[in-house]
Amino acid sequence: MRRAAVALAFVLLAACTDSGSPTVDPAPSDDSTSTSTTTSTTAAAPVEAIKLTEVAQADKPTAMAVRKDDPALYVTEKTGKVRKIVNGRVESAAVLDVSGDLSSGFEQGLLGLAFSPDGRYLYVNYTDAKGDTRIAEKDMTSNGPLRELLFVDQPYPNHNGGQLAFGRDGHLYIALGDGGAGNDPQGNGQKLDTLLGKILRISPRPDGGRPYGIPADNPFVGQPGKRGEIWAYGLRNPWRFSFDRQTGDLWIADVGQGKLEEIDFDEAPLDAGRNYEWALREGSARLKGERPPGGVPPVHEYGHDQGGCSVTGGYAYRGKALRGWEGAYFFADYCVARLQVLRNGKAEDVNVKTKNVASFGEDAAGELYVLSLDGPIYRIDPA
Repeated sequence: MRRAAVALAFVLLAACTDSGSPTVDPAPSDDSTSTSTTTSTTAAAPVEAIKLTEVAQADKPTAMAVRKDDPALYVTEKTGKVRKIVNGRVESAAVLDVSGDLSSGFEQGLLGLAFSPDGRYLYVNYTDAKGDTRIAEKDMTSNGPLRELLFVDQPYPNHNGGQLAFGRDGHLYIALGDGGAGNDPQGNGQKLDTLLGKILRISPRPDGGRPYGIPADNPFVGQPGKRGEIWAYGLRNPWRFSFDRQTGDLWIADVGQGKLEEIDFDEAPLDAGRNYEWALREGSARLKGERPPGGVPPVHEYGHDQGGCSVTGGYAYRGKALRGWEGAYFFADYCVARLQVLRNGKAEDVNVKTKNVASFGEDAAGELYVLSLDGPIYRIDPA
């Protein structure tokens, strides 16, 4: 088996924002391979106690990134601005402001950012005034206008995805939800002729007269009726995913609907074209139809009967400050005021509480941050 085994209205990308309860059979999967790897009984090693240290306040922070050779933290505000934070001080002048062309209600807004590996370009993911997704690029060495890379029509105001991240391969990965509503009414999760319900992989610089390039080794390049940008599919709303900076492994936290929240995992070297089974499955539970051939079940899931409603994905810890936490994957749930980790195939509560966790961040040293939609930005420190 693979390694590793604001207001209530935003309720980040949550299942409860769908129209009605699932009209499905919530019975367990008909495939025994779907059981979660988190049933391992391996004993976890002792770890150092941790705490949250507030480092700054922002207006509904949704994502964080760092830039090469720059000690600052960069944070997106749901309301449309990218802020630079230096030594805990939020600079008054915005690095970027897209608030003039933004829908910021419900699950919409400025949702994600990433810097190119060389630090020259800043990429943002936001919903425009009509509610559609735009991926745009800012050259940090000039005052020129934003360059748009990608436009995606959004049929509903929820499940917009939002995460941007560069992989070890230097390509930009983009998360898009299934388009919204309940039960994926358009079937986008399993369709390969749409970008919705996917993680995309592109080369973001212009290529051959196009605004971006498509890597030749993407799984569906050149196949009729399939979008070459697609890297993985069968996702409901992958609000946050991340790469393990040490191993290159990919962690995806896919927000569930009425029953289950799930975390997916792909060990490096990554498998192209994985199908994470939405909307045929919600986590390991059968939703509709049969399991797709080669479908990949989650490595961890938890039910809404445990109090959660919307998983917020984080990072595998690779910093130096927290003894004993090496490789542990930190995550949270927007509706439950606590942090958790996956270690040795088990989920553990780390006995740290904070409300409305919208996102996590990772600095240049591998230390982790927690972003609350209420405004605080915290660093995870030794207690």
